[in-house]
Amino acid sequence: MASQGTVGPSIWVVSDGRAGIERQALAIARALGDMNRWPLIAHIRSEAHRPDPIRLTPSAPQVWLPPTAWPDPLGALPAQERAQLKAPWPDIWIGSGRRSVPYSLRVKSWSKGKTLVVQTQDPKAPLDNFDLVIPPEHDQLDGPNVLSTIGSPAYFAAGDIEQAALDFGDLANAPGLKIAVIIGGGSKTHSLPPGRAAELEQELTALAGKGAKLWITLSRRTPEHARIRFRRMAEKLGARFFENEATDGPNPYLAYLSLADIVMVTEDSSNMISEAAWFAKPIYLLRLQGRSDKFDRLHDSFLKRGIARWFDGDVELYQTEPLREIDRVADRIVELLLEKHRVTQSA
Repeated sequence: MASQGTVGPSIWVVSDGRAGIERQALAIARALGDMNRWPLIAHIRSEAHRPDPIRLTPSAPQVWLPPTAWPDPLGALPAQERAQLKAPWPDIWIGSGRRSVPYSLRVKSWSKGKTLVVQTQDPKAPLDNFDLVIPPEHDQLDGPNVLSTIGSPAYFAAGDIEQAALDFGDLANAPGLKIAVIIGGGSKTHSLPPGRAAELEQELTALAGKGAKLWITLSRRTPEHARIRFRRMAEKLGARFFENEATDGPNPYLAYLSLADIVMVTEDSSNMISEAAWFAKPIYLLRLQGRSDKFDRLHDSFLKRGIARWFDGDVELYQTEPLREIDRVADRIVELLLEKHRVTQSA
């Protein structure tokens, strides 16, 4: 990734602190810094770049109102957060999360039109307030400034992938079929109760019995009973296991994705499925308890393209293409930014 700062446009990632949503906005920011893309916009120079996300935690009563009805969005913030939202304003603002929306709606006015305003997900606000809205396809949002993606925007820099391979070289050299197993858990629509966790343990144990090498990682949403169960299973099978750095050392997630032959992922996370799809590996979806129409559409978008399959007890290597929706997103932002600066310079 190119070094952002005085050379190149300034970018702010502004989020409501939810890790999964923020991860999408950060992926977009990093994709803009890709060495194949950054030289196109490096001539746009700014001192306003923020390398870290700006996380906003507005308080009641304004948070109870629709985002367009907040009378004083800055007044809803703690003083330390409020102090971050001031000039010089960024060239690109990438908002993520519903509580970032009231600020995304106003930054164009605050910056006197300087800032290109990008919002991930469905902002639940009039779309003409944004330069670009990036929802997942399964949200079924339409508009002239809407760029829908299959799943979530995912991005991994080539240097990071190379470093992961060096840091976890033993994984690359492991014999046999290497299967990364990414386990989520509780959400608004899905859960991982003890009974289903026991079934997953049996299914994974059966794969290991056929010679597969399992590399298991958990998410923040994995329930405690499942954490205990899968750690014990990994110890019994001799599988690799990661829960957190304090207990298990450096995070092998990127190495798992890039070095595995097959990726198995629970069905409850658009990010986890999309990040696996970035690497063009066979993906097997693991069922949890629960469903929703939105997630049914998400799964179908991967299934109908041959990117993923439901796990039915066995796996095979199959050919698929990498899904890199982030390229369409970042390229469109570059186009909009260049157009904005051409208009500004000619005014």
